[in-house]
Amino acid sequence: MGYPDQRFDVNLSILFTELPLLERPAAAAAAGFTAVELWWPWIETPTPQQAELDALKKALDDAGTQLVGLNFYAGQLPGPDRGALSVPGAESDRFRANIEVAADFAASVGCTALNALYGNRVEGADPQVQDALALENLVLAARAADRIGAILLVETLNKPESPLYPLVGAPAAIEVVDKVNAATGLGNAKFLLDLYHLSMNGEDLSQVIKAHAAKTGHVQIADNPGRGAPGTGTLPLERLLDELKDAGYAGWVGLEYKPGDRPSAESFDWLPASARAAG
Repeated sequence: MGYPDQRFDVNLSILFTELPLLERPAAAAAAGFTAVELWWPWIETPTPQQAELDALKKALDDAGTQLVGLNFYAGQLPGPDRGALSVPGAESDRFRANIEVAADFAASVGCTALNALYGNRVEGADPQVQDALALENLVLAARAADRIGAILLVETLNKPESPLYPLVGAPAAIEVVDKVNAATGLGNAKFLLDLYHLSMNGEDLSQVIKAHAAKTGHVQIADNPGRGAPGTGTLPLERLLDELKDAGYAGWVGLEYKPGDRPSAESFDWLPASARAAG
């Protein structure tokens, strides 16, 4: 049990950001990791040139790193946005334009988990209209994910840092997961359980794990306070990951923390080098 018993991947959109995107897979590999995940890397466009997609695939392949999670287009992230799929107008259109692009890229690199951030509430927009649009777009995304043998992830964020994001508790995300699965009949929508966000919401993490491990498709961690590496805050992350394993979760654990003032490569001292490569 403990950290060496987990399958970790490195989120290259929050770690190794001191390097250009195409150098990050090799840096993660040099630190001992064989699996990585990414937010949508091209925040300005949902439909990058094929040459850019090919270059990222080559960087992943050359480093020997497996992409295990990819976000759909989510607007300005990092930045003010928290997704696009529930935002009426141009942003929803951009999300739709991205669905097949993201799915095809994921298929090309063997990635089987696609994360669809819900999007913020918009002033002047009816929340019910936003939720109906979200379900419509999530159904399209779930079908695209299913086409490539992937799951669709729905994530809870935290209210202090994302006050306009409506899915700020585990039950809210689970409700959306259930609605998507009911609408598609595919059963491939899953919960993205982020222990940092849930802790910022003040949720009982052990209870969330017990209640929702069966519907969880991906896990992400950072310590709290500070969103730093495990051991920099007060969350009992090692115990919580053991609880997840005991509850039947056998998937990836994404390292989605800020390295602080040091280079990213120096922020993994909490994890033995022998436990970094995913078996």
